[in-house]
Amino acid sequence: MPDELAKAFRPPIDCDFCVGKKEVIRAFDLSPDVFENNFAYEGGPLIVIDAMHNWTAPEVFDYWYFRKTYREAKKKRSILNCQFFPYKSGLRNLFEAFDMPEERVAQKQGTDPWYFGWSNCNHEIAKILRKHYSSPYFLPKSSENNAIDWIFMGVPGKGAHLHVDNVRLPSWQAQLKGTKEWILAPPPECYYRCFSFSTIVTPGEIIVLDTNRWYHQTNVLPGEVSITIGAEYD
Repeated sequence: MPDELAKAFRPPIDCDFCVGKKEVIRAFDLSPDVFENNFAYEGGPLIVIDAMHNWTAPEVFDYWYFRKTYREAKKKRSILNCQFFPYKSGLRNLFEAFDMPEERVAQKQGTDPWYFGWSNCNHEIAKILRKHYSSPYFLPKSSENNAIDWIFMGVPGKGAHLHVDNVRLPSWQAQLKGTKEWILAPPPECYYRCFSFSTIVTPGEIIVLDTNRWYHQTNVLPGEVSITIGAEYD
């Protein structure tokens, strides 16, 4: 079913998840028990500001690292089966995204801006990438991180349009590089009970959100290329 039809027939949501929320809670040194009892399944949003304990991903990951890693993958055909979001970049798949001219990657004058995302469904590459990050320390011990991670990358001025996801579970997204604005809005049935608001996520922070309930839009702010990685959790 097309996305627009799926939204049209989406069952109404209980607005209790967003009533009274006008800003994002920011937390640190958050124990798994406190997170589970107070935040994990409340819909969010929450930003954890000290969430990348012992991660090397912020130093290692960039466009060229991903390009090299994916080009060297043995099972390239399976990568094309992973979900890819071009976000009006004109890119048709992940290999085309990692074949951009150097001038476009660097956003030289006269080149088109770019922002794209993909699911890392290739187990070979997932094993390589996960050497540089792990499940956030605050997730409940009973929680199982989704086997598929999502990566989003792009230049300032670009981002994802306002949308709601169709996934099973709440999710976390780690801001490895760059700075991203998140614009959050309640679903239509909650417009008269809940607020729309925005927040900024900076490098080293993780935003936790139920993207099945919150409509969300992102915008990469001036500075370096934004790179985020995230996953669903139960």
